[in-house]
Amino acid sequence: MSVRGKLFLAMAALIVSICFISILVTVLVVNGTIRSIEITDRSEQMDRIESRLLAFYEENDEDWGTEKDWAVVKNDPFMQAAGSFLVQTADGDRLLAGKQKEGVILSLGLKRDLYWDDAKIGSLFYYDPEAAGVRKIQLGVGSSVTVILVGFTLVLLLVSLIAAYLVARRVTAPLRLLLPAIERLGSGGLGTQAPVLSRDEYGKVASTFNEMSVRLLRAEQARRSLVADVAHELRTPLSILQGQMDLFQQRGGAIETYKLLPLQDELIRLGRLVDDLQLLSLAEARQLQLRMTVCPVSDLLARVADRFAEDAAGKALRIELIDRTGQPSIPLDEHRMTQVLFNLVGNAVRYTPHGGLVAITTEIERTAEQEGGRRRWLTIRIADSGPGIGAEHLPHIFDRFYRTDEARARTSGGMGLGLAIAKELVLAHGGSIEAQSVVGQGTTMIVRLPFEE
Repeated sequence: MSVRGKLFLAMAALIVSICFISILVTVLVVNGTIRSIEITDRSEQMDRIESRLLAFYEENDEDWGTEKDWAVVKNDPFMQAAGSFLVQTADGDRLLAGKQKEGVILSLGLKRDLYWDDAKIGSLFYYDPEAAGVRKIQLGVGSSVTVILVGFTLVLLLVSLIAAYLVARRVTAPLRLLLPAIERLGSGGLGTQAPVLSRDEYGKVASTFNEMSVRLLRAEQARRSLVADVAHELRTPLSILQGQMDLFQQRGGAIETYKLLPLQDELIRLGRLVDDLQLLSLAEARQLQLRMTVCPVSDLLARVADRFAEDAAGKALRIELIDRTGQPSIPLDEHRMTQVLFNLVGNAVRYTPHGGLVAITTEIERTAEQEGGRRRWLTIRIADSGPGIGAEHLPHIFDRFYRTDEARARTSGGMGLGLAIAKELVLAHGGSIEAQSVVGQGTTMIVRLPFEE
């Protein structure tokens, strides 16, 4: 059964149940109220009539006698003055009827059973105009209320069921529009978009579906790009190796040692590419094992800066270390974080022009969401005075194999995996990394690592 059908049946069952309960409660309340109306007491008159009838029954040897015998009772002055009444045998046969119609007396009269020696011998119905008026009100109001309730309930049910059908159709309409998009996505139509017709939960579902579809498309594009990029990166060194080996084979004879050095460089490049890809895949799959130790970050940065001191001196660069943390030590994988900092500082030194500045600043930050706790962030800012990165490149610099226009050469710009690896290693530490850059003013890489004070 469809969702629309289930929703309609659920609403219909609820409406019918509410109507039934409302009718039941109303009828019970109205009938109870009507029955509470006091009817004029006529027990004294009925007692006297009952005594006269029982006396007659006794005089006839405990038998009601024949119609001729009842002539005496009819002519009794008291019975004639008593008003309208009706006497029946225990079997319901009429014995004596008064002035009013028999049907009126039976429906509106006061009833009393007649007993002789604890055995029912008949029934007495006494008709009193005042009591009959109250009885008419009781019967009329009860019947009228019941008819009105039934009629109103039928109309209400009809209107409610129509409304329930329309509501069920309206509520499930966005789902019907979303289903074809889901089916297209399931059939391989990555990037399929569903119409967003509202801002409610259905609209959020459609928006989330659209975002998911776009992410899947981008992931598929990234996968295809990765295969193409890896093939491209492998093709060049393999082509060089194949060309040199063909050349050596054609020439024959001994191969000079110095001619093997370019081949060794390409093999080293291939090995580094394979290692970087393996490291990146492990980090992205969250399967990278970290060896966490408490490490003073300032000492780690100092060692990284010393590593690039010679390169900086060759370009007359200044590398400044600014520590605003008070020498904190935080738990991290020293080897992996050194790899991150080597990449970031190395890029800053590589792209900063002659006589520029690379500033490495460490400080402690606290986010608004963590004001009440002891969790803090150690922030490392690596700022250079290089040419900067264009706004069109900034969102993609952490993608695999992505290079900006200034770093497309394989010999000077690397393979485009360094920043992707750095990002995954920082994420593996529970931190974050971002880039801020203005063309012509330089680039700042910001690494945030969590720690407990």
